[in-house]
Amino acid sequence: MAVVSEIFNLFKDQRGKTSMCSWTAADSDMVVKNRLVGFLLWQSVLSSLIFLAFTLTIVSWRSFTAIFISFFSFHLSQLLFSLSLSTILSPQPKFRRISPVLLAVAAVSGSLSTVSLCGVDGSVGFKGFASGLLYACFYIYKRRWVLLFPIIQRPLFFSFKMGIPSAIARALKLSAAAYLFSALLLVFLPHDFSTDLELGNVFARHIISYAAGFSVFLCWELTHHLHQVLHTKRFMFAPPKGSAAAETNPSEPLLAALEETSPASLLKYLAYLDLCMVCENNVDYWRRAAFFEETGETYKRVAAVCLRPLEQLASKLVQGLEGSPDDKTYLISDQLQSSTNRQNSKCSELMNDFQIYTWSARAIASLTAHSRKEDRFGVAQLSSSNAAVISTLIASLLAVEMLMGKKISLQPSQNLMGAFGTKSATFSAGRRDVRAGKRRGDPLYAKAYAMADVLRTSIYCIVSAFHQEMLASAKAGLLEKDWIASGKPPFGTRELLLQKLHLFLDFQAS
Repeated sequence: MAVVSEIFNLFKDQRGKTSMCSWTAADSDMVVKNRLVGFLLWQSVLSSLIFLAFTLTIVSWRSFTAIFISFFSFHLSQLLFSLSLSTILSPQPKFRRISPVLLAVAAVSGSLSTVSLCGVDGSVGFKGFASGLLYACFYIYKRRWVLLFPIIQRPLFFSFKMGIPSAIARALKLSAAAYLFSALLLVFLPHDFSTDLELGNVFARHIISYAAGFSVFLCWELTHHLHQVLHTKRFMFAPPKGSAAAETNPSEPLLAALEETSPASLLKYLAYLDLCMVCENNVDYWRRAAFFEETGETYKRVAAVCLRPLEQLASKLVQGLEGSPDDKTYLISDQLQSSTNRQNSKCSELMNDFQIYTWSARAIASLTAHSRKEDRFGVAQLSSSNAAVISTLIASLLAVEMLMGKKISLQPSQNLMGAFGTKSATFSAGRRDVRAGKRRGDPLYAKAYAMADVLRTSIYCIVSAFHQEMLASAKAGLLEKDWIASGKPPFGTRELLLQKLHLFLDFQAS
């Protein structure tokens, strides 16, 4: 229990520091470092429990000195694996090109772990080496280095407990596959690695070897799951409620983390997750109310950090899908490879920040919808943020729909009459463009479909909150002026965005 309280005090102390002073780069580093310390402490507890369980049930005949040495070497191997895991894990799916390092570390850790459990044996050490290579290949193939942030946050113990059954099942499967893989390799080796140790008969030695492999895989699986749980836990970028900082400038730590940290950092993702939960939920109502302060500067900064990723997504998707017709390189590549492969290579990297896009859209949509009742000073309307939000969300949706293969076209204005007598688009994607469309089995299509669903839901959130105001503007012919931002949108034209908005007003956008 002392270890548990120490870990949680790290987080409490860090939150206290952010409330006493301004948010700095050192504070940002401490957030990640504290979580790494907590991860290593919990990982050592799990490794100790698994080692003791294996020792008491399998090799209890060992002397105390042998058990102590084995315990130390086993922890050393697990620490080596945990540190390598912390190095490669990232919120982005883009791998950091250190797969050879991971392969080598996993192989060494597997060999040292199995020898620590079973004793010094050539065949056991080689089996652990092969098991580590197999696990590293499986880890890389399944892209398990990507940190996935759950939007529904649970207590740490409950979140960890939920993943234990799947970790045990996966460890059983991997240990069986690794045992067969290492046994097959031993058959083709020219030398016999086995030695006569006091491990009983051949059958008992196989049982011990399999149990050791299962223990190592279980340690690795629980380590991976623990890393996911601890590092994706929500961090509140705010001073304690009731403190002096909470009364003066409670939004500065969050905005500093959103604006100043690097795009691919863990802290950036934690900041966007915190912003999304503040905007959507009423638990931290005092923090959301601080966004609507009288000067309007805080609201503008929040809107900017949410709209910037969506604007980049829309503009870069258009560039990736259309290319440059005057570019000779583009024309040559168009002849040498299929359009689907070309688009995948240009657009797949853009969807790596899917979690950021999702949180940005949901946060700004919820904040805009809440502004109708909570914005006492009218900063959202006076700053023209509502029009910018609607325009960016619709432009991003049209760009993602084009990525899915839908044809985007402007309909004649004389044919646009909606259910309320207002101008509305008979907006139709028409026939799917076979050359540009994504197949449903394509992973890029799945991401685009999910992104389109998030954007569509976000737009409906705003339209539902301001439906009466939008209908009144449409009847007065002021819908474009009130809800479509001036200037060129990231995708399409203002007329195209207006037609799409009419569909949402009639609840016909799909």
